Amino acid sequence: MSDDFTPDQKRYLEGFTSGMQSARAARGLAPLGGAGGGTPPAGPDREHLEAQERAVAAGGKLVPQEKWKQAEHPFDAYARFKAQAATGAFPKPEDDFRWRYHGLFYVAPAQNSYMCRLRIPNGILNAWQFEGVADLAERCGGGYSHVTTRANLQIREISAENAPSLLEGLADLGLTAKGSGADNIRNVTGSATAGIDPLELLDTRPHARAWHHHILNDRSLYGLPRKFNVAFDGAGSIATLEDTNDIGFQAIDVLEGASCDGQPVEPGIWYRLALGGITGHKDLARDTGVIVAPSDAIAVADAIVRVFIAHGDRTDRNKARLKYVLDAWGFERFLAAVEEKLGRRLLRLDGAFVAPRPVYDRLAHIGVHAQAQAGLNWIGVALPVGKLTVPQMRVIAAIARQCGDGDIRLTVWQNLLISGVPDAKIEDALANLQAAGLSAETSILRAGLIACTGATGCKFAGAHTKEDALAIAAHCEPRIALDQAVNIHLTGCHNSCAQHYIGDIGLIGQKVPVGDEGDTVPGYNILVGGGYGVEGGIGRELLTHVKAEEAPALVEAILRSWQSHRAAPDESFVAFARRHEIAALRALVTEAGEAA
Repeated sequence: MSDDFTPDQKRYLEGFTSGMQSARAARGLAPLGGAGGGTPPAGPDREHLEAQERAVAAGGKLVPQEKWKQAEHPFDAYARFKAQAATGAFPKPEDDFRWRYHGLFYVAPAQNSYMCRLRIPNGILNAWQFEGVADLAERCGGGYSHVTTRANLQIREISAENAPSLLEGLADLGLTAKGSGADNIRNVTGSATAGIDPLELLDTRPHARAWHHHILNDRSLYGLPRKFNVAFDGAGSIATLEDTNDIGFQAIDVLEGASCDGQPVEPGIWYRLALGGITGHKDLARDTGVIVAPSDAIAVADAIVRVFIAHGDRTDRNKARLKYVLDAWGFERFLAAVEEKLGRRLLRLDGAFVAPRPVYDRLAHIGVHAQAQAGLNWIGVALPVGKLTVPQMRVIAAIARQCGDGDIRLTVWQNLLISGVPDAKIEDALANLQAAGLSAETSILRAGLIACTGATGCKFAGAHTKEDALAIAAHCEPRIALDQAVNIHLTGCHNSCAQHYIGDIGLIGQKVPVGDEGDTVPGYNILVGGGYGVEGGIGRELLTHVKAEEAPALVEAILRSWQSHRAAPDESFVAFARRHEIAALRALVTEAGEAA
């Protein structure tokens, strides 16, 4: 846009142009400018329109979702969404995609309703917000919520008529669902015990919050080639799983004597930059060798996203994540593009100058744990695969107000923490949890049991994951006693919302053929040996086409084979699984199953 215009005039013209585009789209006309248009793209969507034009000019064909973005930006369609909702109508595919920008997912045929996914930076909200979400779930949804693997909340069974009231009710609570679905930067995760953990190197709350608001207030950061995940890990007791994200910021302690390009690097706490995590595509984020000052994290993340906006694939949804740009370019070319966007060099640091990070406590998200603040504690509440009823949510809010500091902290392990509980109020808090049918105690097996929504609420799932996870626990607990933490992840489909590839034992839903007539029943393929952090790795396929009803006994046999054939009493499951070839593991599992 010409420099002859003042900033206010430019903003007016950009808004006017955006309004004209929306009006033309509503009449079924092609957009002005942009892909196929006659004038250069302008306004807050310029970078995306230019990327679409380049894809077409190179001979590519935009996927339908990219065409839907061109025809009508979802943020310009809220009035039409409300009018549609008032009639009780659910959306057709193109509007289903658009309404996901507002956090609403139409989940038919599993449920003829919407699911709403919130945005809760660092997974922390206060008691009155949590109670307000409970009220919305009761009034507009199915009377329950789910804690997700991005330390977030979902509300389900929302009627079309109630959807606008839900979104606007969230805004009244100081919460939002904006951009929590479709091709956007998803909920910002951070260390669950940020600011209260005696082990942590860095409090991630300011950075998660800053990135959250940076996204919310810049429309150009919406409409990416595909969804995008960012996490900040402060090296506290509870793993954040930042290595499963497109961008993972990992707090590190840089030692004395460190240097980069012959210049000294200030010792102290920095972030190490990891890129390209997408476990559903069998990849964990990889260390780039770059370190980032915590105060610079938002600028670096912004530059990375903008390089992805410009060069991510808009012609193939299966190859549109950041991983595939990195695979095609290599890290050095990608980082050079980021540096060009930033206008300065990134610091590289040899790992020899980085102190070992604290070891995660795989059970720190359950039970009572002393905080860094003397006399205060966090209480990790065990939730049955992440589900909370409205009455339970209200009790948790009351406990947080009356016994804690008022904060409720969601974790990536599908549970929550009540923080700031004085020693003298622990018993009161535990008693109130018990009265609500909840507990801060659970078995080692249930503590590591993760499950996505499954076929009960998701059209893509091949099995009822939450129900099957509870069946596995009910079967195994009376039959086998675990003496070490084991994570068992059940995910319904290839989207891997429950991250089955990083579980010690991972189950992915499948339709299992039965008989000769082409009939199928719900079931799983089973993987073993996945991990995260220092044990990071992708699980290997052990068994296929396991009927759901057979999964509990098979998981028991897998656990028994580990306990019977460990190299030493303290050998972890992941070490055991990786020490054996798959054929040998299958033989051990068969032997354990026959002996049971």
